[in-house]
Amino acid sequence: MARSGKYVFLFEEGKKELKESLGGKGANLAEMTNLGLPIPPGFTITTKACNYFLEHDRRHPPKLKEQVERAISIVEKKTGKRFGGSKNPLLFSVRSGAPVSMPGMMDTILNLGLNERTIKALREKTRDERFVLDLYRRLIQMFGEIVSGISPEKFEKILADIKEKHSIKFDTDLKAKHLREIIKKFLALYKRETGNEFPDNPKKQLFMAIDAVFNSWNNKRAITYRRIHGIPDSIGTAVNIQSMAFGNMDKNSGTGVGFTRNPSTGKKEMFGEFLLKAQGEDIVGGIRTPQPIEKLKKAIPKAYLKLEKIANKLEKHYRDMQDFEFTIESGNLWILQTRTGKRTAEAAVKIAVDMVSEGLISKKEAIMRIQPEHLDKLLHRRINPNEKLKIIAQGLPASPGAASGQIMLNADEAELEARAGKKVILVRPETTPEDIHGVIASQGVLTSRGGMTSHAAVVARGMGKPCVSGCEKIVIDLKKKRIKVNSLVLKEGDIISIDGSTGNVILGEAKLLEPEMSQSAKTLLKWADSFRRLGIRANADVPKDARKARELGAEGIGLCRTEHMFMAKERVPIVQGMILAVNYSERKKALRNLLPMQRNDFYGLFKEMNGLPVVIRLLDPPLHEFLPDSEALLKSIHLLEKGKKKPRELEEKRILYKKAKELSERNPMLGFRGCRLGIIYPEIYEMQVRAIFEAAFQAEKEGIKVKPRIMIPLVGSGSELRLLKNLVLKTANKVMEKNGKRIEFKIGTMIELPRACMVAGEIAMHADFFSFGTNDLTQTTFGFSRDDAEGRFLKQYIEKGILKTNPFIELDRKGVGKLVKIGVKNGKKANPLLSVGLCGEHGGNPNSIEFCHEIGLDYVSCSPFRVPIARLAAAQAAITNNQKKK
Repeated sequence: MARSGKYVFLFEEGKKELKESLGGKGANLAEMTNLGLPIPPGFTITTKACNYFLEHDRRHPPKLKEQVERAISIVEKKTGKRFGGSKNPLLFSVRSGAPVSMPGMMDTILNLGLNERTIKALREKTRDERFVLDLYRRLIQMFGEIVSGISPEKFEKILADIKEKHSIKFDTDLKAKHLREIIKKFLALYKRETGNEFPDNPKKQLFMAIDAVFNSWNNKRAITYRRIHGIPDSIGTAVNIQSMAFGNMDKNSGTGVGFTRNPSTGKKEMFGEFLLKAQGEDIVGGIRTPQPIEKLKKAIPKAYLKLEKIANKLEKHYRDMQDFEFTIESGNLWILQTRTGKRTAEAAVKIAVDMVSEGLISKKEAIMRIQPEHLDKLLHRRINPNEKLKIIAQGLPASPGAASGQIMLNADEAELEARAGKKVILVRPETTPEDIHGVIASQGVLTSRGGMTSHAAVVARGMGKPCVSGCEKIVIDLKKKRIKVNSLVLKEGDIISIDGSTGNVILGEAKLLEPEMSQSAKTLLKWADSFRRLGIRANADVPKDARKARELGAEGIGLCRTEHMFMAKERVPIVQGMILAVNYSERKKALRNLLPMQRNDFYGLFKEMNGLPVVIRLLDPPLHEFLPDSEALLKSIHLLEKGKKKPRELEEKRILYKKAKELSERNPMLGFRGCRLGIIYPEIYEMQVRAIFEAAFQAEKEGIKVKPRIMIPLVGSGSELRLLKNLVLKTANKVMEKNGKRIEFKIGTMIELPRACMVAGEIAMHADFFSFGTNDLTQTTFGFSRDDAEGRFLKQYIEKGILKTNPFIELDRKGVGKLVKIGVKNGKKANPLLSVGLCGEHGGNPNSIEFCHEIGLDYVSCSPFRVPIARLAAAQAAITNNQKKK
C-alpha cells in the first residue's frame, strides 16, 4: 500500500505490487516505465485519495494539490514542455484506473490544458491549425460530457448539423473553418447548459477532471458493473495523468489497440486495430472504421516492428496475454497502457496450455488461470457474441447453453413437432414429471414460474439442454395457445431463442455457435486430474446421460434418480396403476409390469459405467407427483360431464381426481416421500432392489464389471435405515441365491435433513456411505421452498445484502455447510470406513466444491455437463489449499 499521506506517485516511483493503491492501469504504467518502454511521462493519484474525496463531501485530502503541482513540474522538466505555457505547451490526458479491470466503465478526458494561449502556441509550433482546433473541439466535448454532465447527443447534433450543412461525410474531412464553427457552437452550448464559460485555466481544467473521475466511481455504469462482477464499492479508482501523445498530428501518426495473442482463438499472433491521424476515442467510439493491425506494417513500418518487439516483451514480463493501447506521433511510438487481456473461453484455455509448452507458466498456474465457467461455455451451444439481439424478457439462467425454435405450449405437441423435424422450445408455466417427453423433444425449456433448482432446471441441466426459468414477465395463455410479454403477443409456432447462461429470452432465431471440447481443454483437464483429490461422479438416470458423463471424465454415477425412469410417457399409466391400487395384490401386479423396465434401465447404466460405481437412489418423491394436476383433472371432468359422450374416460378421470386429492399434502416436500414410502409400501423398494441385482447379474454374464450402490433417501434416524437396509439385504440375498453367486455392493443413505446431520453417528452404524443431498438440506435448513423462494424473494434478499448469494446455487457454508461438517465428523467417528460424498446441484459449483475438498469429502456428483467444471474446480481447490498450508 502507498505510504500514509502520499497521494501522488510519478510513474517511475510505482510498481506492479502497488496495484491496490495505483489501480491496474497506474501500476502497469509504472511497471512499463521501469522496463524502459516508451511511455509518455506522467503520474498517478491513488485510490486512497478517491476514497477520501467520496467520504469527505467531495473535498481533497490534505496536500493533494501541492503533490499534483510538484508532479506536473517534474513532467514539465522531462518533456521540455510547460503546462499552460505560451511556447511549447504540455497537454495531459486524464484516465481512471481501478485495482480491478473495469473496461468501458469509467471516463477519460484528453487534451487538457488547451486555451487561447496554448492553442496559439501549438498552432505556431505545428503550423497545422486544423490539428490544433480538432484537439480543442474534442476537449470541449469530452469535458462537457464527463465533467459537466452535458448530454452527448447535444454535442453530436451540432457536429452532425455542420457536417450536413457542408456536405461532409467523415470527421477527418472537416477543415479548420468548419472546426471554428463547431467550437463556437460547442462553447455556446457549454455556457447555456452550465451557466459558466468553458474554463480556460489549465490547472482548473485538470482538477475539475480529477474530481470527475473520482465522481465517476459512483456513476450508474460503474455501480452496475461492480454489482454484476462482485467488485467491492470500497476499493475506489486511481487517476492517471499522462502527457499527451498526438495520434492525429500528421500522416505518420495514428492510434490503436492491440493484443499480444488473438483474444478470440488464442492463436499466437499480434491482433488489433489502428487508425491513422486519429485519437483514442475514434477507435472505441466507432467514429471511423479501423484497419487490422497487420496493415500498420505497410503504413508506418518502423513503428510496427517496434510494436511487435514491445508486445513480445510485455507478454514475457507479465507472463500472460496483454491488451495494450498505443499512439504514434510523427513516427514515434508511445505505449499508453497495458492490462491482462480479456478473452473468449476457447482462447483462455488455448493460451494457458500453450504458455505451459512455451515455458512461460507452470501447469499449476495454467489450471488456476482458467475460470471453471470457461469450460461451461465450451460444452454448450452459445449465441454468437456479434449478433444483434432483441431481448424481450429475462428470467433465471437455470441451465446453460442457447437454443432457438418455435414456441410449443404442450409437451405432447412439442414431441409431435420435433418428430416432424421441427425445432421447438417448450414453454410452460412450470414443468412436471408428465412433461418429460416434451423436454426431451425440445431444444430448450422456458418457464414463467420456478427457480434455479426447479423440475425444469434440474431435468434440463441433466440433459445438457438450455433452460430459462421463473421468467415472470411472460404471461402464458394455454387456452388461446399464446404468450404475452408486455404488449408483444406471440403464438404457438412463432420463433424465439433462449440463453440459459444469461436468462435472456430473444425474439426470433439467434445465430448459435456449436460447442467443441478442444484438444487444449482435454490437456488442461488431464493436468487437473493429476492435482485433485476429490472424486468426480455424475448425476445420470439414463444410459445416454451416463455415456456423456463418462466421455466428460466422470468416475461413476453419484446419483441415479429412479423416479425419472418412471416419467417416460409409456410408463406413466403403469405407475398410476400402482398408485391407484386398492390392495397389496393389485400393487404387486403393477410392480411386476415395472420390474423388467427397471431391470433394463439399471442394466444400461451398469453397461455404460463398466467397472465404476453406480449409486441408485430408491424412489423418493411423493406419489401424487405421478398423477395429473388435480385442478386440470377437475376441469376435464366438468367438460366430460357436459358432453356426456365418454363415460369410461369420465370414470377414469374421477378415480384419478379422487386419488390425487387423497394423496395431496399441505407440504409435500416434508410429507409422505423418501424412506417413508419404502417403509409403508416395502413392495416398491423390493421391486427396485430386485431389478438392480437382476440387472447386475445380466451385466456380469456379459463380462461387464458392476459396482451397485443402493441409496435410501430422506433418512432421519438410524432405525429407518436399519429397517430398510434389512429389506435390501433380504431381497438382494434372494437374487444372489438364485444365481448361485454373490455381487459386491454397498448400502448407504442420502443425508438431506438437519436431524440426519445431528444423529449422523447413529445412522452411520448401518451405512457404507453417506451422500449429502444439499438441495433438500438447504430447503430444510433455511425453511425455504426453493421454487417459491427463487420466484418470490431470493433476488431481493441478495440485493438487500441479507444473503450474499443464492444458497441453492452456492452452498451456504455458515448454516448448511456447518451441518454437513457435523454429519461428516460424527459419521466417520462412528464408522471410520464410511465413504462420504455430495450429490446436490452444489456438486457442480466451484465454490461449493472447494468447501467439499476442505472438509474431507471423498467425491462430488453433478450433472454430466458440469463434470469438466467439477474436475477443474476440484484441482483448483487442492492447489489453493496446499498453498494455504505452506
